[in-house]
Amino acid sequence: MDSRNETDDAAPRGLVVAAFAAIYLIWGSTYLGIRFAVETIPPFLLGGTRFLLAGGALYAWLRLKGVPNPSGYHWRNAAIVGGLLLGVGNGGVNWTEQKVASSLTALLIAITPLWFVLLDWLRPGGLRPSPQTMLGIVVGFAGVALLVGGPDFNRENSIHLPGVAALMIASIAWASGSLYARYTPKPDSSLMAGALQMLAGGAALFAVGLLSGEAAKFDWAGVSGRSAWALTYLTVIGSLVGFTAFSWLLKVSTPARVSTYAYVNPVIAVFLGWAIGGETLPPRALWAAAVIVFGVVIITVRKSSPTPAECEVVGKPDTGLKSVSNCIEEA
Repeated sequence: MDSRNETDDAAPRGLVVAAFAAIYLIWGSTYLGIRFAVETIPPFLLGGTRFLLAGGALYAWLRLKGVPNPSGYHWRNAAIVGGLLLGVGNGGVNWTEQKVASSLTALLIAITPLWFVLLDWLRPGGLRPSPQTMLGIVVGFAGVALLVGGPDFNRENSIHLPGVAALMIASIAWASGSLYARYTPKPDSSLMAGALQMLAGGAALFAVGLLSGEAAKFDWAGVSGRSAWALTYLTVIGSLVGFTAFSWLLKVSTPARVSTYAYVNPVIAVFLGWAIGGETLPPRALWAAAVIVFGVVIITVRKSSPTPAECEVVGKPDTGLKSVSNCIEEA
């Protein structure tokens, strides 16, 4: 822990602050960006275009810098991880945001770390979570029940239950892909691993768009200016800038500090959905948001040394990022 603090102290403070602002604001804003994009762009073609462009650009830049070309098993693993994280994870988010507000989507996706802990426990040879982590899981799912379980909330917001189910599947797929990535070989460069996963996930999403008939019905001339700008933002800022900032922070800051995005992003998403997107949440949803975020905080923050099963901070299905080993310690 001391060595990581020394690394953190050696990094330019201004750059560290800017990088944290990037992962807080950029990743918190991608949910609203997706909502604007799917207004006139089909969800799977949107994800396929975004990640093929971002992954292709990142891969080309890394190869020009001399990063070695990944081996065949790296591509195979990336295809599995990218298919789960982006094909199912991001695809589910994109599809759902046609019917569900971006703020609600962000809150439901915020429980992904809960699924990760549960799946890591249930896998063969998995480790039982600590009592504190189990408490966080219970609190987090109680928040979800509070969010979607009230008849008054369903009536006022016309919540789309198939969308909620799709988000649960998306978060489970993201946690599953993160677990697979954790225990399989990856390229030495975290940026290259992310590029491969974006390419694989983008190809999967584009294939779904073709097979589902999205491409046959889609007319680029019908894309609104707001959707076009949202796609550009998601590709360049959300995937490339956000990913680069996150990867750099993992090298220069402590895991405890970097992992704060897990409970800051939903708050940013709710605020932006209200301030820019015109979304409204009843008091019940705001209380549920606080409960969900509190559950994530319980899981990710502890004063004692965590077990190996609790040392992974999972990314989010709207970013296009791989999972990263990221133990939470006392900051």
